[in-house]
Amino acid sequence: MSKQAIGVIGLGVMGSNLALNMERNGFSVTVYNRTYEKTEDFIKGPAKGKKFVGVRDLKEFVESLEEPRRILIMVKAGRPVDAVMEELRPMLSRGDVLIDGGNSLFRDTDRREEEMKNHGLQFVGMGVSGGEEGALWGPSLMPGGDDAAYNRLEPILTKIAAKSDSGPCVTHIGQRGAGHFVKMVHNGIEYGDMQLIAEAYDMLRHVGGLEPPELKEVFEEWNRGDLSSFLIEVTAKVVNHPDDKGTGAALIDMIQDRAGQKGTGKWTTQEAMELAVPIPTITAAVDARFMSALKEERVKAAKKLKGPRGRKIKDRKKFVEEVRAALYASKICSYAQGMAMLRAADAAYGYGLKLGEIARIWKAGCIIRAVFLDKIYAAYQKSSKLPNLLMDREFTKAVKERQKAWRSVVKLATASGLAIPAMSASLAYFDSYRRERLPANLIQAQRDFFGAHTYERVDREGIFHTEWNS
Repeated sequence: MSKQAIGVIGLGVMGSNLALNMERNGFSVTVYNRTYEKTEDFIKGPAKGKKFVGVRDLKEFVESLEEPRRILIMVKAGRPVDAVMEELRPMLSRGDVLIDGGNSLFRDTDRREEEMKNHGLQFVGMGVSGGEEGALWGPSLMPGGDDAAYNRLEPILTKIAAKSDSGPCVTHIGQRGAGHFVKMVHNGIEYGDMQLIAEAYDMLRHVGGLEPPELKEVFEEWNRGDLSSFLIEVTAKVVNHPDDKGTGAALIDMIQDRAGQKGTGKWTTQEAMELAVPIPTITAAVDARFMSALKEERVKAAKKLKGPRGRKIKDRKKFVEEVRAALYASKICSYAQGMAMLRAADAAYGYGLKLGEIARIWKAGCIIRAVFLDKIYAAYQKSSKLPNLLMDREFTKAVKERQKAWRSVVKLATASGLAIPAMSASLAYFDSYRRERLPANLIQAQRDFFGAHTYERVDREGIFHTEWNS
């Protein structure tokens, strides 16, 4: 029997769709799942008549692959990945490549790469974005690891990745756990984007008074302009979808207001703290999901804690445009925070990240794909060492043009008693970043008062301490 080009372990939604994507693009695939029934269903179902081999055990799996072997692991992050690798390792040969395509923590990827290297094996942590559809028809791929490992995988990855006007949405992200680090930040930006859109929806619905059919029209219009993106497109589709349970309402109004999460957003905020990088929009988005989980408490609080009533909007068309402007300006700040975090990680961990290339591979296939990314790509093409997106001429101009509307929306939300934490955090980030002098001088004086932590002066060099009570 001829050997297969690549093997896939784990036939969940993402694993099975990536396997189908590979086969459709000309690569023979061996598949294995811990429960053979799932493998059998796959071989008899979507894989029927195609270049697949389904196996019952890992020994048969390994023996079916051409050497040096390429193996994609698509199992739940954490201990399951380690368990699969431990079982595989004694059967593998020097030069074989293992790829973890799940949402693993980058620190685990660093550890796994080092362990595999000690056994003469190559290991790649690869972020995969695009969901079920992306995995099948073309995701954005973020592989890390050493150059030799990436070179072995490149012929397959460039074929199965999404394609944009600037090429396949895959690049060698960088060394060690760089791929999973970048995927983590991608997901953090995704959290920010989703929360910002939710806040825009909330303003339009509960301050502007727009009904679901009108909201659908607004988001469809926005998706034809500078906000055009996968998430705006999705919003336009879900915001007026009819409820199929016979209530006569829009389904959106029947969905419980508790947002789930898988942890990558939380990881982003935790790692930003480790790197001392402010990402307030992304953190606000994570906090908003935590707050949404306090449903029972919020129901009780709503009966006791009263706030202002919303103001009546006189010019709805103007209001819609102001919310649009506020969303775009906030989005700039959210991406600016994510890219600044990548820049800091590159300096701290020596990954070798190319921020322009990262923006390029997010242009198609992934959840945060947007027309907006063309501008980010262009910004880093002009200046690869750009400290912050807000300093790019294009984005400076964009925020300047929208600043008045942005402030108006945040002010109106506050006056209406409506929480828009991510938009407010974005504006605070902008106002803090643009100020030459912040009130941190008072904090330093306080720290020196109670802890003799010292301070610097504006008029001379050196470190100073004052006996404040003398």
